Amino acid sequence: MSSTVDLAPQELRTLVAVAEEGGFSAAAGRLGTTQSAVSHAVRGIERKLGVVLFERGRYGARPTAAGARAVAHGRRVLRLLALLVSEARGAQREEREEGGIAGPLRIAAFRSAALHLLPPVLEALTARHPAIAPSVTVVREIGPGTAGEVAEGRADLGIATFGTSSPIPPRLVGDVLLEEPYSLVHPAGHPDPRSLPLVDWRENCSSYTRTWWAAQDWIPTATVRAEDDGAVLSMVGSGLGMAIMPALSLTGAPGTTEITDLGADRPTRRIGYVTTPELAATALVRALVRELRSHAKPQVSAV
Repeated sequence: MSSTVDLAPQELRTLVAVAEEGGFSAAAGRLGTTQSAVSHAVRGIERKLGVVLFERGRYGARPTAAGARAVAHGRRVLRLLALLVSEARGAQREEREEGGIAGPLRIAAFRSAALHLLPPVLEALTARHPAIAPSVTVVREIGPGTAGEVAEGRADLGIATFGTSSPIPPRLVGDVLLEEPYSLVHPAGHPDPRSLPLVDWRENCSSYTRTWWAAQDWIPTATVRAEDDGAVLSMVGSGLGMAIMPALSLTGAPGTTEITDLGADRPTRRIGYVTTPELAATALVRALVRELRSHAKPQVSAV
């Protein structure tokens, strides 16, 4: 078998469509063709690669391990092909001194970053480059998280937490933008907030400094669980308990809460961006990274 395999863009679109739609019929509808044409195309791709890409069954088609990897690469290649057009046109505009960077820009971010970090960044970015069309997908920072969205080709850049239980895949590149402290948040005016029940949310477990947390004998096991950090703040503001939260999550905390510094040895969370080596060189991603760096400031907790 030759080591060189040529796959056409339409073959990559077929792979991605079958994986995302979960079957050949649905993929055919998405692609505007027939089920038999999609099935024939997938069999041809499998022959070229020498591997089975999908498990066929009565309920559809599910990617094998090889198929999942092929689909991820397919998404990324298709995105680079689209960027080839916008990058070439952008270079022509620069030559004509028309300026500006154009095109869609896909960003994955966890909830507090999407709410509080990205809005001023995207406002400045689109003011400088009106033809950029950013879209933000909120992804829970559990398991693959935002970095997984980038690795799978569903996002161009992810806002991620570094040094957590969800490591950044080694095939991605990026950098830390800021380090934010954790603080104690509790009902305003409570005489002994550390005596209150702990309110927590699952996503927090992948972010806090575990060594610090385990050494605090005053922190009880969480008895109240919430869906996200916004729900935690609401519960604390209603007097249902106290919580330990990072600075971004505490942005805009309700007036019924009070934020207390945890001291010099408080835990912190590092937030940064991740992208692929190929996308890191594009004008779209470079422009976004410049704005992220200019807006990212160390977060300061309340005293």
